[in-house]
Amino acid sequence: MLTGLWNLGAFIVALSILVAIHEYGHFWVARRCGVKVHRFSIGFGKVLFKRIDKFGTEFVIAAIPMGGYVKMLDGRVESVPDELQEFAFDKKTVWQRIAIVAAGPIANFLLAIIAFFLMYMIGINSAKPIAQGVIENTPMSVIKTDQSFQVMAVNEQQVGDWEALNLALVGQIGESEFNITIKTLTGEAIEPISNYRVSLANWVFDPKKQSIISSLGISPYRSMVHLQVADVAKDGAAFAAGLKTDDKLLAVNDEQLKDWGQFVVLIQNNPETPLTLKIERNKQESLLVLTPQRHQDSGKGYIGVSPVVDPYPEAYRVTLKYGVIDAFVKGVEKTGQLTKLTFDTLIKLVTGDISVKNLSGPVSIAKGAGMSADYGLAYFLGFLALISVNLGLMNLIPLPVLDGGHLMYYFIEVVTGKPVPEKIQEFGFKVGGAILLALMSIAILNDFNLL
Repeated sequence: MLTGLWNLGAFIVALSILVAIHEYGHFWVARRCGVKVHRFSIGFGKVLFKRIDKFGTEFVIAAIPMGGYVKMLDGRVESVPDELQEFAFDKKTVWQRIAIVAAGPIANFLLAIIAFFLMYMIGINSAKPIAQGVIENTPMSVIKTDQSFQVMAVNEQQVGDWEALNLALVGQIGESEFNITIKTLTGEAIEPISNYRVSLANWVFDPKKQSIISSLGISPYRSMVHLQVADVAKDGAAFAAGLKTDDKLLAVNDEQLKDWGQFVVLIQNNPETPLTLKIERNKQESLLVLTPQRHQDSGKGYIGVSPVVDPYPEAYRVTLKYGVIDAFVKGVEKTGQLTKLTFDTLIKLVTGDISVKNLSGPVSIAKGAGMSADYGLAYFLGFLALISVNLGLMNLIPLPVLDGGHLMYYFIEVVTGKPVPEKIQEFGFKVGGAILLALMSIAILNDFNLL
């Protein structure tokens, strides 16, 4: 319950920022083009807060934080007195109208650059993309080495951490093959670098069940997890059963434990079921009765205990933190990379190279917002930038109900020298609205695993 509320709160904060910046882009350019703005609203429905400036514009925060709008003086939707004709949106030149409409998506791209800039200024802790091996019978099994290796590049695009590798691999969805460059970690001064051609002919990826990295067959390096207790939560089932720090876990219901992952699966699969746990304490074996609690959200069992884990090697860590100029350059580069990735993904959705099952809706976005907020401000800024790029590019899709649709009509007007007839525009808005509603419905259904 608390997780859901946290995710919702983070989602509302993120959405409000994105909408405010997007609509401010429209508002700022409209004002400079001499258009009278009636209302600048964040949210819909009942007005919670309202302020009127000296130009007569209402600045509103409304009860439903699921969008926003800028209402301008427009002769197409209202009667405009003669003395105000010059301040109406529809009376402005076609290039002014293009600038006003394009300003929203452009503001989102600028927000992404600023968010990434701040993220890199604050700095984020990450890990180098080091794998301890590959999984047999997967696309990555073409890599033949018994040693750990670091992924250096995908299609000659450098990847410095796991997040960069993940984005590079996402860009390969729908492709038939790609190149990967690795460095085998031998411990020598000069470690060999190898290139492999990875075929995706038989690759099956289900984003609901696995990450793209694991589905391709990369096994990330993980510190050794021991079957020994490091900490016990005082309000958990483990504490109630009498489990203590430094206890070694030997078996559950006479099933010998081989690793911590096996123990976790047994606990998760047996909520509210008494289990006989064999432990070793002070070199003496004993039995405890352990009854896992049921998690409210997932329904899986949990006991409130953490294992002893070997320290993660400092040599495998990386801190992404830069000075002012480098952070700005990185922010621009990252925004460009995400823009290209999002654009390519949209094209693959249209061509059918990517299934519509990969679309995500508000629930998935809310979970992402909550998780990034958990990790701290820098990670939340990165998430905000990612969604901002997606929002900006999505709004440029030439569907009449979106900014891209309006821009399409205006560019037709530039070419033909006259506006697109109102009837055609109205028909386009209906068709565009229906398509957008269908896409939103698919995304929401995906969120609830109904497709």
